[in-house]
Amino acid sequence: MAELGERAEAGADIQLDGRPLRHADPSASAREVLIYHKPASEVTTRSDPQGRPTVFERLPTPLAGRWVVIGRLDVNTTGLLLFTTDGALAHRLMHPSSEIEREYLVRLRGTPGADVLATLRAGVMLEDGLAKFISIEPSREPLVDAGVGSATGSHSWWRVVLCEGRNREVRRLWEAAGFEVSRLMRIRFASVELPRDLRPGQWRRMSATDALAL
Repeated sequence: MAELGERAEAGADIQLDGRPLRHADPSASAREVLIYHKPASEVTTRSDPQGRPTVFERLPTPLAGRWVVIGRLDVNTTGLLLFTTDGALAHRLMHPSSEIEREYLVRLRGTPGADVLATLRAGVMLEDGLAKFISIEPSREPLVDAGVGSATGSHSWWRVVLCEGRNREVRRLWEAAGFEVSRLMRIRFASVELPRDLRPGQWRRMSATDALAL
């Protein structure tokens, strides 16, 4: 028997006179998630003292609450950004304990050897602690249709995955190995991939089913 003030967890079996009652997570019905393709030159803040454009300026008005950005990208990094009106969801996805995978497409000046790749997989000590890529794979087909550009002989393309969101971590890892990142684009966050047909500066609402899965 339920008692006054008792709370039911999501997914609880609730019955009235032996008959199941249908119920839903009230936060889920109001939750919105946006997929945004961040272009270069936009900053991931609500306002910028230097007057640069921000990622929030292109977003639609939420049905309720306000948009919270899930993670950040530096001003020169392009690609996938997620926004939500659910602050708890944003916190869970950004917290280091969640170990959410982030995948990037990287263009380097030059081509690293096997020893460099092995070092980056094993870990490099940066000023804020040990960092590493959990995956580094060469990419033969840059996302030209997504605005990344084409490859040249003096550059090489790579797909890298890490489970952290520290400031400029991808760039700093490559710099520690002696390589300059000339282009950087996030193409996946958790299970969400940047849609190929989503152009820079465009956004798309995630379906309620996909948002719940996220």
